[in-house]
Amino acid sequence: MANAPAGLAIKIRPTLARARSPLAAPAHQIAVLDGLAVPDADFGARAASALGEPLRASGVDVLQLNLGRKCNQTCVHCHVDAGPDRKEDMSRETADLCLDALARTDIPTVDITGGAPEMSSQFEYLVRGARALGRHVMDRCNLSILLTKPYSHLVDFLAEHQVEVVASLPHYRGHGTDKQRGDGVFDASIQALQKLNAAGYGRDPKLRLVLVTNPVGAFLPAGQASLEGEWKREMKRLYDVDFNDLYAITNMPISRYLEWLEAGGKTEAYLQKLVSGFNPAAVAGVMCRTTLSVGWDGRLFDCDFNQMLDLEVESGSPRHIRDFALEAAASREIVVGRHCFGCTAGAGSSCGGATV
Repeated sequence: MANAPAGLAIKIRPTLARARSPLAAPAHQIAVLDGLAVPDADFGARAASALGEPLRASGVDVLQLNLGRKCNQTCVHCHVDAGPDRKEDMSRETADLCLDALARTDIPTVDITGGAPEMSSQFEYLVRGARALGRHVMDRCNLSILLTKPYSHLVDFLAEHQVEVVASLPHYRGHGTDKQRGDGVFDASIQALQKLNAAGYGRDPKLRLVLVTNPVGAFLPAGQASLEGEWKREMKRLYDVDFNDLYAITNMPISRYLEWLEAGGKTEAYLQKLVSGFNPAAVAGVMCRTTLSVGWDGRLFDCDFNQMLDLEVESGSPRHIRDFALEAAASREIVVGRHCFGCTAGAGSSCGGATV
Protein backbone atom coordinates (compact mmCIF):
# COMPACT_ATOMS: atom_id res chain seq x y z
CA MET A 1 0.00 0.00 0.00
CA ALA A 2 1.36 3.40 -0.97
CA ASN A 3 1.18 6.38 1.33
CA ALA A 4 -1.37 9.08 0.57
CA PRO A 5 0.13 12.47 -0.33
CA ALA A 6 0.70 15.02 2.41
CA GLY A 7 -0.22 12.58 5.19
CA LEU A 8 -3.88 12.12 4.28
CA ALA A 9 -5.15 8.82 5.65
CA ILE A 10 -6.38 7.43 2.33
CA LYS A 11 -6.06 3.79 1.37
CA ILE A 12 -4.33 3.45 -1.99
CA ARG A 13 -5.08 0.37 -4.09
CA PRO A 14 -2.87 -0.72 -6.99
CA THR A 15 -3.96 0.41 -10.44
CA LEU A 16 -4.66 -2.18 -13.11
CA ALA A 17 -1.55 -0.98 -14.92
CA ARG A 18 0.65 -1.46 -11.88
CA ALA A 19 -0.85 -4.88 -11.14
CA ARG A 20 -0.27 -5.84 -14.80
CA SER A 21 -3.86 -6.95 -15.07
CA PRO A 22 -5.10 -8.03 -18.51
CA LEU A 23 -7.91 -5.50 -17.98
CA ALA A 24 -5.36 -2.70 -18.17
CA ALA A 25 -5.54 -3.20 -21.94
CA PRO A 26 -8.54 -1.43 -23.54
CA ALA A 27 -8.84 -4.12 -26.21
CA HIS A 28 -9.23 -6.77 -23.52
CA GLN A 29 -12.00 -4.80 -21.82
CA ILE A 30 -13.88 -4.52 -25.11
CA ALA A 31 -13.38 -8.25 -25.75
CA VAL A 32 -14.83 -9.12 -22.34
CA LEU A 33 -17.98 -7.07 -22.99
CA ASP A 34 -18.35 -8.26 -26.59
CA GLY A 35 -18.01 -11.88 -25.48
CA LEU A 36 -21.05 -11.81 -23.19
CA ALA A 37 -24.20 -13.62 -24.29
CA VAL A 38 -26.52 -10.64 -23.90
CA PRO A 39 -29.28 -10.29 -26.52
CA ASP A 40 -30.18 -7.00 -28.22
CA ALA A 41 -26.80 -5.52 -27.27
CA ASP A 42 -26.05 -3.77 -30.58
CA PHE A 43 -25.97 -0.21 -29.30
CA GLY A 44 -25.47 1.40 -32.69
CA ALA A 45 -28.58 -0.25 -34.11
CA ARG A 46 -30.73 0.57 -31.11
CA ALA A 47 -29.58 4.18 -30.98
CA ALA A 48 -30.25 4.58 -34.71
CA SER A 49 -33.72 3.10 -34.25
CA ALA A 50 -34.44 5.61 -31.47
CA LEU A 51 -33.23 8.60 -33.50
CA GLY A 52 -34.24 7.50 -36.97
CA GLU A 53 -30.61 7.83 -38.10
CA PRO A 54 -27.12 6.81 -36.92
CA LEU A 55 -25.90 8.52 -33.75
CA ARG A 56 -24.09 11.71 -34.73
CA ALA A 57 -22.81 14.80 -32.98
CA SER A 58 -25.14 17.79 -33.05
CA GLY A 59 -22.46 20.38 -32.31
CA VAL A 60 -19.62 20.97 -29.88
CA ASP A 61 -20.79 22.82 -26.78
CA VAL A 62 -18.19 21.31 -24.46
CA LEU A 63 -14.48 20.73 -25.00
CA GLN A 64 -13.56 18.18 -22.36
CA LEU A 65 -9.86 18.01 -21.55
CA ASN A 66 -8.49 14.94 -19.81
CA LEU A 67 -5.16 16.14 -18.45
CA GLY A 68 -3.81 12.73 -17.49
CA ARG A 69 -4.11 9.78 -15.17
CA LYS A 70 -2.24 10.98 -12.11
CA CYS A 71 -4.43 10.88 -9.00
CA ASN A 72 -4.05 10.74 -5.23
CA GLN A 73 -6.81 8.09 -5.04
CA THR A 74 -7.45 4.70 -6.65
CA CYS A 75 -11.25 4.35 -6.56
CA VAL A 76 -12.85 0.96 -7.18
CA HIS A 77 -15.15 2.36 -9.87
CA CYS A 78 -12.55 4.46 -11.72
CA HIS A 79 -12.95 4.23 -15.51
CA VAL A 80 -9.57 5.92 -16.00
CA ASP A 81 -7.48 3.49 -13.89
CA ALA A 82 -5.96 6.61 -12.36
CA GLY A 83 -3.64 6.56 -9.36
CA PRO A 84 -0.45 7.89 -7.77
CA ASP A 85 1.71 5.58 -9.90
CA ARG A 86 0.41 6.89 -13.25
CA LYS A 87 2.67 9.34 -15.08
CA GLU A 88 0.53 10.51 -18.02
CA ASP A 89 0.33 14.31 -18.07
CA MET A 90 -0.64 16.80 -20.77
CA SER A 91 2.29 18.80 -22.14
CA ARG A 92 2.42 22.58 -22.54
CA GLU A 93 2.46 22.10 -26.32
CA THR A 94 -0.82 20.15 -26.21
CA ALA A 95 -2.33 22.62 -23.75
CA ASP A 96 -1.53 25.46 -26.16
CA LEU A 97 -3.15 23.53 -29.02
CA CYS A 98 -6.31 23.20 -26.90
CA LEU A 99 -6.35 26.94 -26.20
CA ASP A 100 -5.71 27.69 -29.88
CA ALA A 101 -8.69 25.53 -30.84
CA LEU A 102 -10.86 27.38 -28.34
CA ALA A 103 -9.69 30.77 -29.61
CA ARG A 104 -10.77 29.81 -33.16
CA THR A 105 -14.28 28.81 -32.07
CA ASP A 106 -17.08 29.92 -29.80
CA ILE A 107 -17.25 26.64 -27.80
CA PRO A 108 -18.68 27.96 -24.54
CA THR A 109 -17.55 25.38 -21.97
CA VAL A 110 -14.24 23.77 -21.02
CA ASP A 111 -14.63 20.67 -18.85
CA ILE A 112 -11.34 19.71 -17.18
CA THR A 113 -10.95 16.17 -15.90
CA GLY A 114 -8.36 13.50 -15.15
CA GLY A 115 -7.22 11.59 -12.95
CA ALA A 116 -7.14 14.35 -10.47
CA PRO A 117 -6.78 17.13 -13.06
CA GLU A 118 -5.34 19.47 -10.44
CA MET A 119 -2.21 17.24 -10.33
CA SER A 120 -1.44 18.02 -13.97
CA SER A 121 1.35 20.48 -14.67
CA GLN A 122 -1.02 22.28 -17.07
CA PHE A 123 -4.10 22.63 -14.86
CA GLU A 124 -3.71 26.23 -13.70
CA TYR A 125 -2.33 27.30 -17.09
CA LEU A 126 -5.41 25.95 -18.87
CA VAL A 127 -7.82 27.46 -16.36
CA ARG A 128 -6.26 30.90 -16.79
CA GLY A 129 -6.14 30.55 -20.56
CA ALA A 130 -9.72 29.38 -20.96
CA ARG A 131 -11.07 32.03 -18.60
CA ALA A 132 -9.10 34.72 -20.47
CA LEU A 133 -11.00 33.60 -23.57
CA GLY A 134 -14.26 34.11 -21.71
CA ARG A 135 -15.16 30.43 -21.46
CA HIS A 136 -16.99 28.74 -18.62
CA VAL A 137 -14.59 26.30 -16.93
CA MET A 138 -15.50 23.19 -14.94
CA ASP A 139 -13.12 21.27 -12.69
CA ARG A 140 -14.00 17.62 -12.04
CA CYS A 141 -12.54 17.35 -8.57
CA ASN A 142 -12.18 14.38 -6.21
CA LEU A 143 -12.21 16.84 -3.24
CA SER A 144 -9.46 15.20 -1.18
CA ILE A 145 -6.83 16.66 -3.51
CA LEU A 146 -7.72 20.12 -2.19
CA LEU A 147 -6.33 19.19 1.25
CA THR A 148 -2.90 18.04 0.08
CA LYS A 149 -0.12 20.57 0.61
CA PRO A 150 0.91 21.14 -3.02
CA TYR A 151 -2.71 21.93 -3.94
CA SER A 152 -4.17 23.52 -0.82
CA HIS A 153 -4.15 26.94 -2.52
CA LEU A 154 -6.53 25.75 -5.20
CA VAL A 155 -9.76 26.56 -3.37
CA ASP A 156 -8.85 30.25 -3.56
CA PHE A 157 -7.54 29.85 -7.12
CA LEU A 158 -10.77 28.22 -8.31
CA ALA A 159 -12.89 30.87 -6.63
CA GLU A 160 -10.78 33.69 -8.09
CA HIS A 161 -11.40 32.38 -11.61
CA GLN A 162 -15.03 31.42 -10.92
CA VAL A 163 -14.42 27.82 -11.93
CA GLU A 164 -17.42 25.53 -11.45
CA VAL A 165 -16.45 22.66 -9.18
CA VAL A 166 -18.01 19.29 -10.02
CA ALA A 167 -17.10 17.08 -7.11
CA SER A 168 -17.38 13.30 -6.76
CA LEU A 169 -18.99 11.94 -3.61
CA PRO A 170 -20.60 8.48 -3.87
CA HIS A 171 -22.69 8.89 -0.70
CA TYR A 172 -23.37 11.36 2.11
CA ARG A 173 -22.42 8.69 4.65
CA GLY A 174 -18.85 7.65 5.21
CA HIS A 175 -19.13 3.90 4.73
CA GLY A 176 -20.46 4.02 1.17
CA THR A 177 -17.88 6.56 0.06
CA ASP A 178 -14.86 4.88 1.66
CA LYS A 179 -15.96 1.47 0.34
CA GLN A 180 -15.73 2.81 -3.19
CA ARG A 181 -12.98 5.42 -2.96
CA GLY A 182 -10.68 4.26 -0.17
CA ASP A 183 -10.54 4.50 3.61
CA GLY A 184 -10.25 8.11 4.74
CA VAL A 185 -11.66 9.66 1.56
CA PHE A 186 -15.00 10.61 3.06
CA ASP A 187 -13.60 12.64 5.96
CA ALA A 188 -11.23 14.43 3.58
CA SER A 189 -14.11 15.11 1.16
CA ILE A 190 -16.26 16.72 3.86
CA GLN A 191 -13.36 18.91 4.98
CA ALA A 192 -12.79 20.00 1.38
CA LEU A 193 -16.48 20.78 0.88
CA GLN A 194 -16.49 22.90 4.02
CA LYS A 195 -13.47 24.81 2.68
CA LEU A 196 -15.25 25.35 -0.62
CA ASN A 197 -18.36 26.61 1.21
CA ALA A 198 -16.19 28.99 3.25
CA ALA A 199 -14.84 30.40 -0.04
CA GLY A 200 -18.38 30.95 -1.29
CA TYR A 201 -18.94 27.78 -3.29
CA GLY A 202 -22.54 26.60 -3.13
CA ARG A 203 -23.55 29.89 -1.53
CA ASP A 204 -22.38 32.64 -3.90
CA PRO A 205 -24.37 32.47 -7.19
CA LYS A 206 -21.12 32.96 -9.13
CA LEU A 207 -19.45 29.92 -7.54
CA ARG A 208 -21.27 26.74 -8.54
CA LEU A 209 -20.66 23.55 -6.59
CA VAL A 210 -22.09 20.33 -8.00
CA LEU A 211 -21.88 16.91 -6.33
CA VAL A 212 -21.75 13.71 -8.36
CA THR A 213 -22.98 10.42 -6.94
CA ASN A 214 -22.78 6.97 -8.46
CA PRO A 215 -24.07 3.65 -7.06
CA VAL A 216 -21.91 1.67 -4.66
CA GLY A 217 -22.80 -1.65 -6.29
CA ALA A 218 -24.06 -3.28 -9.49
CA PHE A 219 -27.26 -1.31 -9.94
CA LEU A 220 -28.56 1.87 -11.55
CA PRO A 221 -28.79 5.16 -9.66
CA ALA A 222 -32.08 6.21 -8.11
CA GLY A 223 -34.02 9.18 -9.47
CA GLN A 224 -31.81 12.24 -9.58
CA ALA A 225 -34.46 14.75 -8.46
CA SER A 226 -35.48 12.76 -5.38
CA LEU A 227 -31.86 12.06 -4.50
CA GLU A 228 -30.98 15.75 -4.71
CA GLY A 229 -33.60 16.72 -2.16
CA GLU A 230 -32.42 14.03 0.22
CA TRP A 231 -28.76 14.92 -0.24
CA LYS A 232 -29.29 18.65 0.27
CA ARG A 233 -31.19 18.00 3.49
CA GLU A 234 -28.71 15.49 4.90
CA MET A 235 -25.52 17.26 3.85
CA LYS A 236 -26.77 20.43 5.55
CA ARG A 237 -27.99 18.63 8.66
CA LEU A 238 -24.96 16.42 9.15
CA TYR A 239 -22.09 18.60 7.94
CA ASP A 240 -23.48 22.13 7.31
CA VAL A 241 -22.51 21.73 3.63
CA ASP A 242 -24.38 23.54 0.85
CA PHE A 243 -24.22 22.77 -2.87
CA ASN A 244 -26.13 23.74 -6.00
CA ASP A 245 -26.99 20.51 -7.81
CA LEU A 246 -26.59 16.76 -7.58
CA TYR A 247 -25.77 14.62 -10.63
CA ALA A 248 -26.55 10.89 -10.46
CA ILE A 249 -24.48 8.88 -12.91
CA THR A 250 -24.29 5.21 -13.90
CA ASN A 251 -21.10 3.22 -13.43
CA MET A 252 -19.55 2.25 -16.75
CA PRO A 253 -18.55 -1.43 -17.10
CA ILE A 254 -14.96 -0.63 -18.03
CA SER A 255 -11.55 -0.47 -16.34
CA ARG A 256 -11.54 -0.88 -12.53
CA TYR A 257 -15.33 -1.11 -12.26
CA LEU A 258 -15.18 -3.92 -14.82
CA GLU A 259 -12.51 -5.56 -12.67
CA TRP A 260 -14.88 -5.34 -9.67
CA LEU A 261 -17.73 -6.84 -11.71
CA GLU A 262 -15.51 -9.64 -12.99
CA ALA A 263 -14.24 -10.49 -9.51
CA GLY A 264 -17.81 -10.95 -8.29
CA GLY A 265 -19.07 -12.75 -11.38
CA LYS A 266 -21.48 -9.86 -12.03
CA THR A 267 -20.40 -8.58 -15.45
CA GLU A 268 -22.99 -10.32 -17.60
CA ALA A 269 -25.85 -9.55 -15.20
CA TYR A 270 -24.84 -5.89 -15.05
CA LEU A 271 -24.56 -5.53 -18.82
CA GLN A 272 -27.95 -7.23 -19.14
CA LYS A 273 -29.35 -4.69 -16.68
CA LEU A 274 -28.01 -1.82 -18.80
CA VAL A 275 -29.26 -3.32 -22.06
CA SER A 276 -32.69 -4.14 -20.61
CA GLY A 277 -32.90 -0.63 -19.20
CA PHE A 278 -32.25 1.01 -22.58
CA ASN A 279 -34.41 4.13 -22.81
CA PRO A 280 -34.89 5.45 -26.37
CA ALA A 281 -35.72 8.88 -24.94
CA ALA A 282 -32.26 9.07 -23.37
CA VAL A 283 -30.40 8.71 -26.68
CA ALA A 284 -30.90 12.29 -27.85
CA GLY A 285 -29.26 13.63 -24.68
CA VAL A 286 -26.11 11.50 -24.56
CA MET A 287 -23.09 13.71 -23.91
CA CYS A 288 -21.11 12.60 -26.98
CA ARG A 289 -23.56 14.51 -29.17
CA THR A 290 -22.39 17.89 -27.82
CA THR A 291 -19.00 17.09 -26.28
CA LEU A 292 -15.57 16.47 -27.78
CA SER A 293 -13.02 14.76 -25.56
CA VAL A 294 -9.32 15.59 -25.79
CA GLY A 295 -6.78 13.15 -24.36
CA TRP A 296 -3.67 14.13 -22.43
CA ASP A 297 -1.71 13.42 -25.63
CA GLY A 298 -4.02 15.53 -27.82
CA ARG A 299 -5.94 12.70 -29.46
CA LEU A 300 -9.67 13.23 -29.97
CA PHE A 301 -12.51 11.02 -28.76
CA ASP A 302 -16.30 11.15 -28.63
CA CYS A 303 -16.30 10.93 -24.82
CA ASP A 304 -14.03 10.22 -21.86
CA PHE A 305 -15.21 6.59 -21.76
CA ASN A 306 -14.27 6.01 -25.39
CA GLN A 307 -10.96 7.67 -24.61
CA MET A 308 -10.21 5.09 -21.93
CA LEU A 309 -11.11 2.30 -24.36
CA ASP A 310 -8.82 3.85 -26.99
CA LEU A 311 -11.74 4.33 -29.39
CA GLU A 312 -10.76 7.43 -31.35
CA VAL A 313 -13.26 9.53 -33.32
CA GLU A 314 -14.29 8.22 -36.74
CA SER A 315 -11.61 8.14 -39.41
CA GLY A 316 -13.30 10.86 -41.45
CA SER A 317 -12.87 13.40 -38.66
CA PRO A 318 -9.59 14.97 -37.45
CA ARG A 319 -8.09 12.77 -34.76
CA HIS A 320 -5.74 15.17 -32.99
CA ILE A 321 -6.35 18.60 -31.49
CA ARG A 322 -3.64 20.07 -33.74
CA ASP A 323 -5.92 19.29 -36.71
CA PHE A 324 -9.15 20.33 -35.00
CA ALA A 325 -11.91 21.51 -37.35
CA LEU A 326 -15.18 22.51 -35.72
CA GLU A 327 -17.42 21.75 -38.70
CA ALA A 328 -16.15 18.17 -38.99
CA ALA A 329 -16.28 17.56 -35.24
CA ALA A 330 -19.76 19.02 -34.94
CA SER A 331 -21.32 16.53 -37.36
CA ARG A 332 -19.18 13.42 -36.88
CA GLU A 333 -20.71 9.97 -36.51
CA ILE A 334 -20.20 8.66 -32.99
CA VAL A 335 -18.11 5.54 -32.36
CA VAL A 336 -20.07 3.19 -30.10
CA GLY A 337 -19.79 -0.10 -28.22
CA ARG A 338 -21.63 -2.14 -25.65
CA HIS A 339 -20.42 0.11 -22.83
CA CYS A 340 -22.58 2.89 -24.31
CA PHE A 341 -25.70 1.27 -22.83
CA GLY A 342 -24.50 2.80 -19.55
CA CYS A 343 -25.47 6.23 -20.89
CA THR A 344 -28.99 5.25 -21.98
CA ALA A 345 -30.26 2.98 -19.21
CA GLY A 346 -33.12 4.26 -17.08
CA ALA A 347 -33.05 8.06 -16.89
CA GLY A 348 -29.83 8.16 -18.90
CA SER A 349 -26.41 9.21 -17.65
CA SER A 350 -23.88 11.81 -18.69
CA CYS A 351 -21.23 14.08 -17.24
CA GLY A 352 -24.18 16.34 -16.44
CA GLY A 353 -26.18 13.61 -14.72
CA ALA A 354 -29.50 12.18 -15.90
CA THR A 355 -30.49 13.01 -19.48
CA VAL A 356 -34.28 12.57 -19.24
